[in-house]
Amino acid sequence: MNAEDAALLELGRHLRRADYFFVTITPESHGRVNARVGAAEARTLRDVFGWNRPFRPETVGDRIWSLLDQADAVAACAGLYISKIRFSTYDALIFLHSAYPTLAANSVFFGPDTYRFLAAVEHCLGERSRAARRVVDIGTGSGAGGILLARHLPGAEIVLADISDDALRYAGINAALNEAQQVVLAHSDVLGSLDGQFDLVVANPPYLVDPKARLYRDGGGKLGHDLALRILRESLDRLAPGGVLLLYTGSAIVDGEDVFRARAQQMLHQGGFAHSYVEIDPDVFGEELAGGAYGQADRIAAVTLTVAA
Repeated sequence: MNAEDAALLELGRHLRRADYFFVTITPESHGRVNARVGAAEARTLRDVFGWNRPFRPETVGDRIWSLLDQADAVAACAGLYISKIRFSTYDALIFLHSAYPTLAANSVFFGPDTYRFLAAVEHCLGERSRAARRVVDIGTGSGAGGILLARHLPGAEIVLADISDDALRYAGINAALNEAQQVVLAHSDVLGSLDGQFDLVVANPPYLVDPKARLYRDGGGKLGHDLALRILRESLDRLAPGGVLLLYTGSAIVDGEDVFRARAQQMLHQGGFAHSYVEIDPDVFGEELAGGAYGQADRIAAVTLTVAA
């Protein structure tokens, strides 16, 4: 681990010792909260590393300021300073991810979808009758899914796979921060660079149509479904006997039809796979319906597809 990453790791540990917590909300809600009277400048660590507000060095103290400087994670902002990174929490876990707003092509996203995904992962584990020995989190991003699994499956090998070097960097720091020692980082386009079978495959891929084709947001295809369908297709061949795939994604509902579900079920019926499909939130990213790719969609739903080998 280089000096910058070591500083970020120590920063996360410092926040944990300070009982830091923050739940990351949608960018739209975040912007509304930060626009309130009195929210222009950070007063607390949650303001600095959660709400991502400009701050004075004395607000964070000498130790945190030094760590931010060592990590090259602070920038000047209208006479104050702003953190280039954020930290969010889920139960006892804490995760480093990109600053607000996540506009850069290499952003490492963490938000409401992450919380829904983590809840789905925990539900999936509760449904399993046996522990998994080899697990992969495809498109791991911050590493949240795999790191949560490491907490529940201490004897398993957990592979955090992503095509983004920035995501793998943050995932590695987060694994160390949360003491997930059995985690393995892998640069892989879906499962292309990985060998062997898996007892459990989890994935929370991007599922929107992004005109800028940002990795963390663009799912490919006319409605953003292509990456999720590719993950499904590649995973079916790599599940060990008794293995399970949990795919959390979004689906555009067009004229009442769940387009992703229709295509996924066709694939699953051809292979004879048992599966369940649950719509866990009927309306996400409603702002996307204003035009463009979703101009004719009724809504975008958050869904989970669970497949058993």
